[in-house]
Amino acid sequence: MAALVILFSCQKLDRPPLGDYPTDTQTLPGGPLRFFVSFDKTDGPSPRWNAADSISGNPAQLDPFPTVPGVTGNAAKGVLGSAITYLNANDFAATAKSFTMAVWLKSAGVPHLNAQFAMSLVDKDYWHNSGMFLLLDHDQCCGGGALGTTVDSANVSFVVKDNWYAFNGKDRIPKLHDQQWHHLVFVYDETTSKLTTYLDGHALTGLSSAATSQLTGPLNLNAASVSNLVLGGWNKHASIPGPTDSWIDSYPGALDQFRLYNKALSASEVLALYNSKQ
Repeated sequence: MAALVILFSCQKLDRPPLGDYPTDTQTLPGGPLRFFVSFDKTDGPSPRWNAADSISGNPAQLDPFPTVPGVTGNAAKGVLGSAITYLNANDFAATAKSFTMAVWLKSAGVPHLNAQFAMSLVDKDYWHNSGMFLLLDHDQCCGGGALGTTVDSANVSFVVKDNWYAFNGKDRIPKLHDQQWHHLVFVYDETTSKLTTYLDGHALTGLSSAATSQLTGPLNLNAASVSNLVLGGWNKHASIPGPTDSWIDSYPGALDQFRLYNKALSASEVLALYNSKQ
């Protein structure tokens, strides 16, 4: 009887199914597009999978925002106090020297009193635990009155490795809070150390050095320090270390077609994205 028990216990049995989980050893497709989520998928096993990154196939880590009609297909609708979180931005941090970040935004209206954060690339090398983030300031910023964000012009900060590209004063970005869809693209070219900002397919011109010349040379993120990618909010909205000040709000508008490239897209490539609503 003991021999039978030993024989049975040594048999190779089938493994129980573990489900379709992301791994750290996935082979990513080539090309400059390193992260892309369209929010258009509808046949996944859960909302997490419907918001999966299309490069690696990794889902959002928690059930994401509700969906609303997007610029094409579906978009994610922001929820104050929450954020969509991904395991990582694939190999963007390891491969990007120049880069492009593109997203379609539809504001819920001019922010009042608190700034709204649209994304964060989590990076423990910086005091705010973010190697890249996008902040849309409120209507009382910068002394209030005419200097604050309005429907026609938005005070915006795009921060890369603690280099603050400030779109204030005459550099404010138009139209972002008119509650219509707008295509916002930041293109950084390591060979010129210049940031070019596009709105609805066209480069913003006449910007000061505060909005164009902060980072110098290649991006060179420390990939070992970069972890999650947060959309529709900042670290605190995803329970990730970073500032927790009360003035930090998530983005309650809609987001669509979020893209990260490890190259500086040309003006014609940006215009093609806009024209095709990608």
